[in-house]
Amino acid sequence: MKLRTFLMSTVAAAATLAFTAPAALAQQAAYKSEYRLSLVLGTAFPWGKGGELWANKVRERTQGRINIKLYPGVSLIQGDQTREFSALRQGVIDMAIGSTINWSPQVKQLNLFSLPFLMPDYAATDALTQGAVGKSLFQTLDKAGVVPLAWGENGYREISNSKKPIKSPDDLKGMKIRVVGSPLFLDTFTALGANPTQMSWADAQPAMASGAVDGQENPLSIYQTAKLHTVAQKYVTLWGYMNDPLVFVVNKDIWNSWTPADRDIVKQAAIDAAKEQIVIARKGLVEADKPLVKQLMANGTTVTELTATERDAFVKATRSVVEKWKSQIGADLVSQAEKDIAARKK
Repeated sequence: MKLRTFLMSTVAAAATLAFTAPAALAQQAAYKSEYRLSLVLGTAFPWGKGGELWANKVRERTQGRINIKLYPGVSLIQGDQTREFSALRQGVIDMAIGSTINWSPQVKQLNLFSLPFLMPDYAATDALTQGAVGKSLFQTLDKAGVVPLAWGENGYREISNSKKPIKSPDDLKGMKIRVVGSPLFLDTFTALGANPTQMSWADAQPAMASGAVDGQENPLSIYQTAKLHTVAQKYVTLWGYMNDPLVFVVNKDIWNSWTPADRDIVKQAAIDAAKEQIVIARKGLVEADKPLVKQLMANGTTVTELTATERDAFVKATRSVVEKWKSQIGADLVSQAEKDIAARKK
């Protein structure tokens, strides 16, 4: 009797497997042993930490079916961060946590976040990424050939230099400022009277150390972790002129190669990792005493915080840049962003 019951159970299990599992088994058999996740910065930075969190959560929740390896320094594309989005679409890269700045040459709408002085605070950033604007941009990215899953954050970009405190647009006149490879950044710093110089992050630090450039703009977490005070960047101005959201994405072919259940796992892992990553990116800046700013000052950095009147001078000086770029980004998208920011809960 026991033998008969065992045989019947075995036959039933085999029949169930034969009818319900072939597609799923074939799909899982096609899984790669390793998925390449591209990052600009490593795990010492909040950006890279987001990649580590995502990879760990996916590996744990899929019981090792999906293993993600981090490739910081955009090493999969020889360090050229402006090529990352194209490489992702082409399948050179499987997954990425990308900067809206770096991808803006290929996806014009992402220039929205680089409009100078659009987002005055973190509540404004959240109003965009977590609202109608964020959903619209995810649809745009999907049409552009990738699968966007979650919004992370690199942070508000503050300006540093080796010459003097920057309190007005006049202080920037003639300064050589390293900027990323985006035409909008060239327009912004030209409008402020500076001499913007495009170069990769890999080239930026030696250029600052040698005096080939006078300054740069980046989140304070990058300034501190990269120890920019050791490469002559003695002065920092907190002007919060733009924030750089990050996007957790997957190549479409890779996405379609996974089972629906695993797609759900990867997406939820991205959402969870992104939330944690944003907290890390803002650490030391959202607290009342801003401990990260105190750390900079302890290293001998002169930190300047603009008054509302001083900041307004920069806003007025760059207004023409905003007007010029509205049509390229999409007037409706910019208007929606301005509306959502005005209605935000502070």
